[in-house]
Amino acid sequence: MATTVTVKVYFEAAHRLHNPQRSDEWNREVFGKCNNPHGHGHNYVIEASVTGEVDPDSGYLIDMKDLKAVLNGVVVNDVDHRHLNIEVPWLEDIIPSAENLARVFFERVAPALPQGIMLTALTVHETDRNSATYTNS
Repeated sequence: MATTVTVKVYFEAAHRLHNPQRSDEWNREVFGKCNNPHGHGHNYVIEASVTGEVDPDSGYLIDMKDLKAVLNGVVVNDVDHRHLNIEVPWLEDIIPSAENLARVFFERVAPALPQGIMLTALTVHETDRNSATYTNS
Protein backbone atom coordinates (compact mmCIF):
# COMPACT_ATOMS: atom_id res chain seq x y z
CA MET A 1 0.00 0.00 0.00
CA ALA A 2 1.38 3.42 -0.99
CA THR A 3 1.64 6.55 1.12
CA THR A 4 1.33 10.15 -0.10
CA VAL A 5 3.31 13.06 1.33
CA THR A 6 2.47 16.68 0.48
CA VAL A 7 4.57 19.79 1.08
CA LYS A 8 4.19 23.47 0.27
CA VAL A 9 6.80 26.01 -0.82
CA TYR A 10 6.31 29.69 -1.49
CA PHE A 11 7.52 32.35 -3.91
CA GLU A 12 6.62 35.82 -5.10
CA ALA A 13 6.66 36.73 -8.77
CA ALA A 14 5.13 38.90 -11.46
CA HIS A 15 3.68 37.76 -14.75
CA ARG A 16 1.58 38.89 -17.67
CA LEU A 17 -0.99 36.76 -19.40
CA HIS A 18 -0.53 37.54 -23.09
CA ASN A 19 -0.61 35.50 -26.28
CA PRO A 20 1.66 37.20 -28.84
CA GLN A 21 -0.04 35.20 -31.62
CA ARG A 22 -3.28 37.11 -30.97
CA SER A 23 -4.20 40.80 -31.21
CA ASP A 24 -3.86 43.21 -28.31
CA GLU A 25 -7.64 43.56 -28.35
CA TRP A 26 -8.11 39.78 -28.06
CA ASN A 27 -5.59 39.62 -25.19
CA ARG A 28 -7.33 42.44 -23.30
CA GLU A 29 -10.71 40.77 -23.81
CA VAL A 30 -9.57 37.29 -22.75
CA PHE A 31 -7.11 38.13 -19.97
CA GLY A 32 -8.55 41.43 -18.68
CA LYS A 33 -6.47 43.05 -15.95
CA CYS A 34 -4.04 40.10 -16.08
CA ASN A 35 -2.92 41.45 -19.48
CA ASN A 36 -1.47 44.63 -17.95
CA PRO A 37 1.62 45.42 -20.11
CA HIS A 38 3.68 45.90 -16.94
CA GLY A 39 2.52 42.63 -15.40
CA HIS A 40 1.11 42.02 -11.94
CA GLY A 41 2.24 39.98 -8.97
CA HIS A 42 1.21 37.04 -6.85
CA ASN A 43 2.32 35.39 -3.64
CA TYR A 44 2.39 31.89 -5.09
CA VAL A 45 2.18 28.59 -3.25
CA ILE A 46 3.36 25.35 -4.82
CA GLU A 47 1.86 22.25 -3.27
CA ALA A 48 3.48 18.98 -4.36
CA SER A 49 2.31 15.45 -3.54
CA VAL A 50 4.51 12.40 -3.91
CA THR A 51 3.65 8.74 -3.50
CA GLY A 52 5.67 5.66 -2.69
CA GLU A 53 6.50 3.12 -0.04
CA VAL A 54 7.52 4.14 3.47
CA ASP A 55 11.04 3.08 4.49
CA PRO A 56 10.60 0.79 7.50
CA ASP A 57 13.91 1.96 9.02
CA SER A 58 13.16 5.71 8.96
CA GLY A 59 9.38 5.75 8.85
CA TYR A 60 9.69 8.25 5.97
CA LEU A 61 8.47 8.08 2.41
CA ILE A 62 10.81 11.03 1.89
CA ASP A 63 12.17 13.53 4.38
CA MET A 64 9.92 16.54 3.82
CA LYS A 65 12.89 18.91 3.96
CA ASP A 66 14.45 16.94 1.09
CA LEU A 67 11.27 17.23 -0.97
CA LYS A 68 11.20 20.97 -0.32
CA ALA A 69 14.87 21.15 -1.34
CA VAL A 70 14.01 19.57 -4.71
CA LEU A 71 11.16 22.05 -5.28
CA ASN A 72 13.37 24.97 -4.31
CA GLY A 73 16.29 23.71 -6.39
CA VAL A 74 14.49 23.12 -9.69
CA VAL A 75 11.70 25.72 -9.50
CA VAL A 76 11.59 28.29 -6.68
CA ASN A 77 15.20 29.47 -6.88
CA ASP A 78 14.64 30.37 -10.54
CA VAL A 79 11.25 32.09 -10.20
CA ASP A 80 11.25 33.84 -6.81
CA HIS A 81 11.06 37.63 -7.11
CA ARG A 82 11.22 37.44 -10.91
CA HIS A 83 9.01 38.51 -13.80
CA LEU A 84 8.09 35.10 -15.18
CA ASN A 85 7.64 36.29 -18.78
CA ILE A 86 11.00 38.06 -18.91
CA GLU A 87 13.48 36.65 -16.39
CA VAL A 88 13.00 32.86 -16.46
CA PRO A 89 14.48 31.33 -19.64
CA TRP A 90 12.70 27.99 -19.27
CA LEU A 91 9.33 29.79 -19.22
CA GLU A 92 10.09 31.60 -22.49
CA ASP A 93 7.26 31.20 -25.02
CA ILE A 94 4.85 29.92 -22.33
CA ILE A 95 1.83 31.91 -21.21
CA PRO A 96 2.41 31.80 -17.41
CA SER A 97 -1.13 30.91 -16.39
CA ALA A 98 -1.55 28.83 -13.25
CA GLU A 99 -2.42 25.87 -15.49
CA ASN A 100 0.76 26.16 -17.55
CA LEU A 101 2.93 26.81 -14.50
CA ALA A 102 1.57 23.68 -12.79
CA ARG A 103 2.44 21.57 -15.84
CA VAL A 104 5.91 23.02 -16.39
CA PHE A 105 6.80 22.85 -12.70
CA PHE A 106 5.60 19.21 -12.59
CA GLU A 107 7.80 18.39 -15.59
CA ARG A 108 10.83 19.90 -13.82
CA VAL A 109 10.22 18.33 -10.40
CA ALA A 110 9.30 14.75 -11.38
CA PRO A 111 12.69 13.74 -12.83
CA ALA A 112 14.56 15.37 -9.94
CA LEU A 113 13.00 13.11 -7.30
CA PRO A 114 14.80 10.10 -5.81
CA GLN A 115 14.13 6.70 -7.34
CA GLY A 116 10.93 5.14 -6.01
CA ILE A 117 9.29 8.50 -5.28
CA MET A 118 6.58 9.45 -7.78
CA LEU A 119 5.19 12.96 -8.15
CA THR A 120 1.43 12.48 -8.32
CA ALA A 121 0.16 16.08 -8.25
CA LEU A 122 1.50 19.60 -8.30
CA THR A 123 -0.76 22.56 -7.54
CA VAL A 124 0.07 26.20 -8.16
CA HIS A 125 -1.95 28.59 -6.00
CA GLU A 126 -2.02 32.15 -7.30
CA THR A 127 -4.29 33.23 -4.47
CA ASP A 128 -6.22 31.59 -1.64
CA ARG A 129 -9.11 31.23 -4.08
CA ASN A 130 -7.40 30.36 -7.39
CA SER A 131 -5.24 27.36 -8.19
CA ALA A 132 -4.48 24.81 -10.90
CA THR A 133 -3.34 21.23 -10.41
CA TYR A 134 -1.37 19.04 -12.81
CA THR A 135 -1.35 15.28 -12.17
CA ASN A 136 0.45 12.30 -13.61
CA SER A 137 -2.77 10.65 -14.76
